[in-house]
Amino acid sequence: MMFEGSRRRLSAKRALFEQLLADGVTAIFGNPGTTEQGFMDLLPDYPSITYYLALHESVAIAMADAYARATERPSFAEVHIAPGLGNAMGMLYNAWAGGSPVVVYAGQSPEAGLFQQPYLSADMVSMARPITKWAAEITRAGDVPQALRRAFKVAAAPPQGPVFLSLPVDVLDAEADVVIQATTHVRRGVRPPQDAVQEAAGWLASARAPALAVGDNVGVSGGQAEVIAMAELLGAPIFNGFSNGVNAPAGHPLYQPRGIPVTSASVRSVLQPYDVLLAVGTSLFPSIFPDPIGPIPDGMRVVHVDFNSWELGKNHAGDLLIQADPRETLVALQDELLRRSDIAIRRVWAARQAEVEAKLEGRREALKREHRRNWDAIPISPHRLMAEVSAAIPEEAVVFDETITSGASLEMYLKPEQPWRRYRTRGGAIGGGLPGALGVQVAFPDRPVVGLVSDGASMYTITALWTAAHHRLPVTYVVCNNRSYRILKQNLMEYRQPEDAARPFVALDLTGPELRFDRIAEALGVPGQRVERPEEIGPALRRAIASGGPSLLDIILDSTP
Repeated sequence: MMFEGSRRRLSAKRALFEQLLADGVTAIFGNPGTTEQGFMDLLPDYPSITYYLALHESVAIAMADAYARATERPSFAEVHIAPGLGNAMGMLYNAWAGGSPVVVYAGQSPEAGLFQQPYLSADMVSMARPITKWAAEITRAGDVPQALRRAFKVAAAPPQGPVFLSLPVDVLDAEADVVIQATTHVRRGVRPPQDAVQEAAGWLASARAPALAVGDNVGVSGGQAEVIAMAELLGAPIFNGFSNGVNAPAGHPLYQPRGIPVTSASVRSVLQPYDVLLAVGTSLFPSIFPDPIGPIPDGMRVVHVDFNSWELGKNHAGDLLIQADPRETLVALQDELLRRSDIAIRRVWAARQAEVEAKLEGRREALKREHRRNWDAIPISPHRLMAEVSAAIPEEAVVFDETITSGASLEMYLKPEQPWRRYRTRGGAIGGGLPGALGVQVAFPDRPVVGLVSDGASMYTITALWTAAHHRLPVTYVVCNNRSYRILKQNLMEYRQPEDAARPFVALDLTGPELRFDRIAEALGVPGQRVERPEEIGPALRRAIASGGPSLLDIILDSTP
């Protein structure tokens, strides 16, 4: 619907809702408080907007994050003043680190009395600023709709990210002459400089062993098909870089079955066989434990493409940095490569493609043979779980994945894999899985949604189950219950010296008492079932999806680090 700008006299709170309507907002994710009471009081007047009630602010932000990614447009979330913003910070960090366009509003104490430091008030702009693209407190009623338009524009403009608005109670209650009109968004599609395209194409054309690393800005630019075309043209393997979306289908024969590691030394080892790396739409291998040498092997040339100039050369200079739209750049590079190559060169590339595909297929088969060693084990193998889940869910289903350690084999078994089919939490703060699946379900109401979540991460946002039941959102949850913080055990094993490998783990087991997610789910209004045998997974999952309502399977997994 198109909205023509018109000047009207409205209260700022009503102007806020009218602006949301102008921008097509139909969902608000929030947890209300007294400083938002004017906003909440007007909700009945806007029945086309559904308020999704979360019992904790982190749930609201994670839902809004996933919804924004699934709909590919900014979402709107509401949290309650300073303590509520504090509750939301972990998931707001994920939105910032992962580049999700979320607009967050919090009510502030009355502007007229802020000098007195009212109860619950704080400098929320300073709290939010480090992990948002823009944060502001609006002190004039007439500025509210314009501030909201700016927030939506800034959140959606590349590089995407969250925005925060603090709106004092008395400012929202005041009247002003305002203009309501749809937000004008920045149109993407910046083409790369021709000289940079020619230089990059020259390196790629003469490369002995080129490789691609792709990230989520490929998806933002709509360049997934161009990634495949580039890989097939050059015969180059595709690495999933710092990303959590589907930027290249994992079932493609040129897709690396295991992604880039998170330590610099491991990255160097993985990239050692290649001489030219085309990194597109991704950060250049951020590490949990950076080292002075960095992740790039000696002698490798790096072409780094993104529309986020901050990431280009941020830590690792690269040899050619191109600030441009990832899709536009891939198209330009392919055109240039085709222009300068002849039939003989393309035969060389085709032979390399066949060789790389055969090598990667061998690697996939070796991994599957390794998975089969414990295929029928009890407790259940994580690999068997992912194979059973992939076989049981319908092709139109969407998966939201926060399995931490249990989901490494999901990509190997989940096919076909379209860009809309799989989402993962991103940013590193755990707890986004339960609410993230709900946000995706709101975005795709006609598709079944399966949330794959870990036991430890689920406890951060367990109240999302109540939201699922309350709003009758038919997400089917699969809890990977290995009764531990398994990722921490694995990291600690890598950290320890060999002679210390047998030392006990402290505070890394989720036992005594055990977490019964089936019973927790029942208490929050979601039917739950415990599954302890691998052959029970498929039938239980099919029944849960067919139920038409929210449900949870508590899957008991092997806890070996």
